[in-house]
Amino acid sequence: MKVILLQDVKGVGKKDQIVNASEGYAKNFLFPKNLAMEANAGNMKQLDNKKKAEAAKAQEELEKAQALGQEIEKMNVKVEVKIGENGKLFGAVTNKEISAAIKEQYGMDIDKKKIVLSDGIKTTGEKEAVVKLHPKVSAKLKVTVNGI
Repeated sequence: MKVILLQDVKGVGKKDQIVNASEGYAKNFLFPKNLAMEANAGNMKQLDNKKKAEAAKAQEELEKAQALGQEIEKMNVKVEVKIGENGKLFGAVTNKEISAAIKEQYGMDIDKKKIVLSDGIKTTGEKEAVVKLHPKVSAKLKVTVNGI
C-alpha cells in the first residue's frame, strides 16, 4: 500500500515522502498515529501543491537574501573602540559589536550569528567580514575600526 508520510518515521522514510508500507502496518500504526495518509489522487495533488508552495517560498527567500546581500556589499560600517598607546585594541571587535553598529548606522537588524570573522579584529583600519544570509548567499561587509 502506498502512503504519504506526514512526519519522519524511523526506518520508513522522511516527511512528505511516498513509500510502500504493508497494509496492516499502515492501517494499524501509521494512520491511527497520524504519521501517514493514503496516497490517493486527492492527497497526491495536495502534496504536489504543498511542494510547489514551499519551492516558491524558498525562491522568494533566496531573492530577498540576494537583494540584502547587494545592500550589505555597499556598506562600510564604522566601529569605534578604545585603543592603547601602541595602537592596539583592548580586546577585539566582535560580531556582536559589528551587528550593533549596523543597526545604529543603517537601521538594519542583522543577527550576530550570521556575521563571520576570520579572526577577531585586533587592530585599527579597514577589515572584511562575511555575512551569511542564506545557505547559498553570503556578502562581504567592510568594517572600519577607529580608535578613540
